[in-house]
Amino acid sequence: MLSINNLTFSYNKRFGDLFHELSFELNAGNVYGLVGKNGAGKSTLINLMTGLLTPGSGEVTLDGVNVRERLPKTIGDIFLVPEEIELPHLTLKSYVSINAPFYPNFSSDDLKRYLDIFDMGGDMDVKLHSLSMGQKKKVFIAFAFATNTRVLIMDEPTNGLDIPSKSQFRKLVTTGMTDDKMMLISTHQVRDISEILDHVTIIEQSKVLLNASIAEVTGRLAFRPMREGDQPLFVQPSVMGALVVVPAESGEETAVDLEMLFNATLQNPDAINQLFNASK
Repeated sequence: MLSINNLTFSYNKRFGDLFHELSFELNAGNVYGLVGKNGAGKSTLINLMTGLLTPGSGEVTLDGVNVRERLPKTIGDIFLVPEEIELPHLTLKSYVSINAPFYPNFSSDDLKRYLDIFDMGGDMDVKLHSLSMGQKKKVFIAFAFATNTRVLIMDEPTNGLDIPSKSQFRKLVTTGMTDDKMMLISTHQVRDISEILDHVTIIEQSKVLLNASIAEVTGRLAFRPMREGDQPLFVQPSVMGALVVVPAESGEETAVDLEMLFNATLQNPDAINQLFNASK
């Protein structure tokens, strides 16, 4: 659905390319996690994917159409939730009446349903500027889901949400996801989203170190306590003994620990690359 094709981008040529001939695809029916440390280039990549920045070369396309052209048929089918959210001095009702017409598949019923998931109630006359930062974020995310765009991209959506709200956010994702949609969640807070991902993309120093489905990760890596003879890709101390990431043995299947996967990929990128690309 969304294709990144030989993408090269630089803010300043004196410091080299931030991305160089970057290519990968995101397909409908999946919730993607774009994971990286602060400063890894996640937000820049998101702005390129949504057509807000112009690449030096290459392109991002939605069903073959260059998103940078900002055509109505792509603008109405991509929605971005930025990390920092500012809402105008309007009521929610006025905000919806102004913005919803840009999204042909917007649903008022869905908006109310998503607000209920966030325990925000159904008061359409609420003044947006009077809400707390966390409440503003929940209203904006609920609106984003109600647009029913085929591509929904969220940059650090759980920042500013308390623990109950993070749980509500995960429920929102599972409720709003359908086979014809693609969601991408960019974050460095991997524990907030690990339970809802179908696919993970890890970037570091503007390179894609891992781009794999959760099923692939489960089939090739094991996350468990250390055993004698292990040659771990990553070791995490714990009060119960060392936990490790190791190549999965035949028939071995464990739950994916996204935080440990991220650390293993940063610590041993060549080994991870070889493990995941050997059979491709």
